[in-house]
Amino acid sequence: MALKEFQFGFGMGTQSVMLPEEHISDVIEGNPTPAVDVEAATLECMRHPIGSAPLVEVVHPGDKVCIVCADVTRIWNHSDQFVIHIVNELNRGGVPDEDISIVFAQGTHRAQTHEEDIRVVGEEVARRIRLYQHDSRNKEGLTLVGTTKIGTPVWIDKHVAEADKVILVNGITTHLFAGYGGGRKLILPGVAGWDTIQTNHCHALADRFGEGINPKTRSTKLEDNPVSDDMQEACDMIGPCFLVHSIVNSAGAICRMVGGDPYEAWLAGTKVVYDIQKVPFKQKADVTFACAGGYPKDVSLYQGCKCYDPAEVATKDGGIIIAIMEASDIMEPPEYMGSFRFDTEEAMEKALREQFTIPFFVAFNLFCMAHKYTIYLVTKKENIEMTKKTGQIPVATVEEAWELAQKQLAAEGKTDYTINIMPHCASIVPTLAE
Repeated sequence: MALKEFQFGFGMGTQSVMLPEEHISDVIEGNPTPAVDVEAATLECMRHPIGSAPLVEVVHPGDKVCIVCADVTRIWNHSDQFVIHIVNELNRGGVPDEDISIVFAQGTHRAQTHEEDIRVVGEEVARRIRLYQHDSRNKEGLTLVGTTKIGTPVWIDKHVAEADKVILVNGITTHLFAGYGGGRKLILPGVAGWDTIQTNHCHALADRFGEGINPKTRSTKLEDNPVSDDMQEACDMIGPCFLVHSIVNSAGAICRMVGGDPYEAWLAGTKVVYDIQKVPFKQKADVTFACAGGYPKDVSLYQGCKCYDPAEVATKDGGIIIAIMEASDIMEPPEYMGSFRFDTEEAMEKALREQFTIPFFVAFNLFCMAHKYTIYLVTKKENIEMTKKTGQIPVATVEEAWELAQKQLAAEGKTDYTINIMPHCASIVPTLAE
């Protein structure tokens, strides 16, 4: 039996395992896309934008400009490499540093430390520009700008709502229930109030109890997606003037920058992401290795959860998923781990409908999967006891998970089993080949 070593990102480091080559069906990776010169690509997307005049023509001297920037949980977008070029381009358009501010789009996440601020925007920007932490629960820091067609009251951070011009900064990738991240998500949930966020996100559940998750709200789905449509309507109430977003390749490097109209440029970016991340595979496997991709994508179990849906697509019903994420910040956000307190899916869905929160929903999605598949979770030793209640089987190494999987396969009498491998699970859209 020929064995081949496979390495997986695990926090800042890696873990490896030897696997039998003859059982491997596919290694499912994003399409090779070369990295770009970030400065040149950023300037290009601001000076020759999509659906908009160049940034220097959109802003004017005297404008108070607010940059809404994704927080530290999104630093896979490498915003620290390009926010400086946005600031300098605003200067070129006649807007001085003192008229520029940055609000971190934390949604319901915790405030950042100063060190984390630097990791998001870079040391020079952190030194030159006023930085604000968004707090979704601080009513005094929010203002009501309207109500959407489906009844979501849109409370927005005052620093954003009161700015003359708003620029959206993030990266684009797929999203569990909003179809794609970035764009309108910088406003809702990014700088929205707690009640606004929960009201919007409750549409990720099906209309009737017992039906679980709304099939209209899934990864890559934008058409007739009530969560995404509601986010866009809220974003339009603020009317951002420009967008600058990165797109990363399977190696985690920036391979494209898109800029321009906050909707048109973002939508064009989602199509690029789909082309890069759409990867055909031959068959659903008995075992799928699903790695979140290392830090920061596996900084918490909550962030790492983005690897479960692609893994489900590539795994046979009732099969084995080996999820790999260090989860160094296991308790972020605090509500997430506290959501695993139910014995049945029905009891959990009932409680979720009574008091919807995003972490609760994400936990529900995983809880349902853990009852459909055997999931071995490779995580830090310190997380093992705590993560047992998620329905997964936590272990400290990929080797240990593989040993347990082999025992399970043997017990089930499966000698001709198949394996799919997803080293960057959160960055691909696996598609079953016809």
